[in-house]
Amino acid sequence: MVEHVVIPASERSGATGSGGRRGPDGTGQFGAIGLHLADPRVEASVLGLLERVESELRATVASADPLIAEASRHLLDAGGKRFRPLLVALGAQFGDPRNEQVVPAAVVMELTHLATLYHDDVMDEAAVRRGAPTANSRWTNSVAILVGDYVFARAASTAADLGPEAVRLQARTFARLVHGQIAETVGPRGTDPVAHYLHVIAEKTGSLIATSARFGGMFAGASAEHTEALAGYGEIIGVAFQLSDDLLDIAAESLQSGKTPGTDLREGVPTLPVLYALASDDSDAASVRLREILATGPLVDDALHAEALGLLRESPALKRARETVRSYAEDARAQLAPLPDGPARRALESLCDYIADRTG
Repeated sequence: MVEHVVIPASERSGATGSGGRRGPDGTGQFGAIGLHLADPRVEASVLGLLERVESELRATVASADPLIAEASRHLLDAGGKRFRPLLVALGAQFGDPRNEQVVPAAVVMELTHLATLYHDDVMDEAAVRRGAPTANSRWTNSVAILVGDYVFARAASTAADLGPEAVRLQARTFARLVHGQIAETVGPRGTDPVAHYLHVIAEKTGSLIATSARFGGMFAGASAEHTEALAGYGEIIGVAFQLSDDLLDIAAESLQSGKTPGTDLREGVPTLPVLYALASDDSDAASVRLREILATGPLVDDALHAEALGLLRESPALKRARETVRSYAEDARAQLAPLPDGPARRALESLCDYIADRTG
């Protein structure tokens, strides 16, 4: 999941969680995720939509049961960048963003995403998310699973209010999410590990971001051609963001990725640079040694972890992974070709530039 770039509370404004202060370069609200909204009218429209989404999210998960109410707000209150509602809001700029269905469409996407996070944390036995204790560590696994179910039910109810096509699209998207999670859980099963990994990311991350962009265009009344272009862009930019997080986990010297560099290595998570390194047949001493270390699994030993991190940072595998991420960013940009030129399209293009730049 694309979750690593979380904006600190001190940098947020209002309820959007998207950041409300201009940076030194004047890029404004969304610099932390590389989005540049140069047009004040588009910026005002997007921010207005996100403010309304934030209010609706809390209203939608409200419950008369105090435990359910508190637990279902848990991840909402922890913040996050609201990337999926942002894609809905940007997609809506290619139609009429004032359409009353745009905000509930964004609510459906964010709640579907949040529901998966409750379940993910149980599966991963995670103790912290977004700097706060996870629901499972605070209330038990059983409560976290049931709250995730409740949040998804509220998303489905909101989708039903939008009509049968919204229900159909949300169901198809959720099915892809589940397929991706199962594929990740059981592993490659004899298929190419890199192809398997890219498939998992497309299913788990790209699918929901694609539907978010699609919903924005669809419920704002954009043309079918423009809506399809937005969906294609969303799928690829979602994969690109996740892959760039993989690289930051290796290459970042600071907490740029939102977590300690090398966390995936320590936990034995086989991200793209690691998979490329393991698949390499390079015979130089550094490549051979790197494969030896990575083949041992989770690197809990500090010395081995530091050695592997250093070797990866200088490896052809990292260079190849960077090239892959740039390729995805350019593919995402190409998806925007049918859209009219203007500030909304340029904002989407700025995400492609950001991904290419952040990977070095």
